[in-house]
Amino acid sequence: MFDLDKWQEIFHTIETNKLRSFITAFNVAWGIFILIVLMGFGRGFQNGVHHQFDDDAANSIFINGGTTTMAYKGIQPGKKINFTNDDFDIIREKVEGVEFLTGRYYVNGEFTVRYEDNYSSFNIRAVHPDHMYLEKSIIQEGRYINDKDIKEKRKVAAIGVKVVKVLFNKIEPIGKYIDINGIKYKVVGVYDDLGDDNETKVIYIPISTAQLAYGGGNHIHRLMLTVGESSLEESLAIQEEIHQMLASRHIFSTEDKRAVWIFNLWEEYIKWMNIFDGIRILLAAVGIFTLLAGVVGVSNIMLIVVKERTREIGVRKAIGATPGSVIGLFLMEALLITLVSGYIGMVAGMTFIESGLLSQLMAAFGFPMDFFVDPGVNFRNAVIATLILAGAGTLAGYFPARKAARIKPVEALKDE
Repeated sequence: MFDLDKWQEIFHTIETNKLRSFITAFNVAWGIFILIVLMGFGRGFQNGVHHQFDDDAANSIFINGGTTTMAYKGIQPGKKINFTNDDFDIIREKVEGVEFLTGRYYVNGEFTVRYEDNYSSFNIRAVHPDHMYLEKSIIQEGRYINDKDIKEKRKVAAIGVKVVKVLFNKIEPIGKYIDINGIKYKVVGVYDDLGDDNETKVIYIPISTAQLAYGGGNHIHRLMLTVGESSLEESLAIQEEIHQMLASRHIFSTEDKRAVWIFNLWEEYIKWMNIFDGIRILLAAVGIFTLLAGVVGVSNIMLIVVKERTREIGVRKAIGATPGSVIGLFLMEALLITLVSGYIGMVAGMTFIESGLLSQLMAAFGFPMDFFVDPGVNFRNAVIATLILAGAGTLAGYFPARKAARIKPVEALKDE
């Protein structure tokens, strides 16, 4: 391996046969480049799919009141279904498998919110304490809405980090009072959000306070829950149980799917994960065929090398070269070319991805960038892939080398 004479001979051979060496190296470099880009594409798409579900807990179910479309027990179609606090309480008490549960009362429109001389418009959401788990809110300071706030209808608020930036700047917000259209709310917590950055522009208040302050009575616009570690089948069973319970309470047919609108995010998440698994398999198949193409290319080039150097091999064997030394010479040449070109292909591929060119290319083709996020490549995996390709290319060179080692000196010297 470290025979200086052999390496000098290899470099001389490469220098003498520049085109052949370039074609061999290009096959390997292009194969690893494509493989790295495919790995980056797969990672970007995977991150994009997860990003779509970052804003809410993936195992969530959302329920909205709708309008009946079927006559039932003497009630004509067109009945509006409105949820109440009692619906919330019954689901919490009766339905097994519910992990977190919250209602949401819509305080319509953007409200002018003021702290001293600073003011702006923000969305106000009236919720239960479990809402923080469904929205993936992360408390930075203080606390979120709690059960005591709900029970006592307290005028308290948890505000997003962007609200803090606009209203308070560098002032500590906890314990301060903000004015929401003439009503004072005490800031008890500051939160950040894992998903959509716009979610940090929202102010959360207790749902009971909003129902009292804004004339909502006991009305709830939306019910939201998570199903914990339930399987997809179990979540669908929970969904159906809630639908039947609401149908019984609000008197509409269980066959009327428009009386209440139920969106099972867990079902949607599983569907997208299955699609993504299929895409990963497809990308893996493309990558494997790319590698095979590179390996076959190296093998074909080495066959040509053996043919070109038949007389040289005959001379070597005539003066005492062993079959092992002949094989070693060809393998060292193949190893040098595949390792160097593989490294170049890997660097080129990672540069193409990390520079943002892959993302720009996807955007230029109109691919939604919300579905293609941070297409990075794990360096360790890239190196492993490069070494595998280099090793496979070198192995492909073994069979032509073995053929060369079996050539009889007399036959080789006769070759023209």
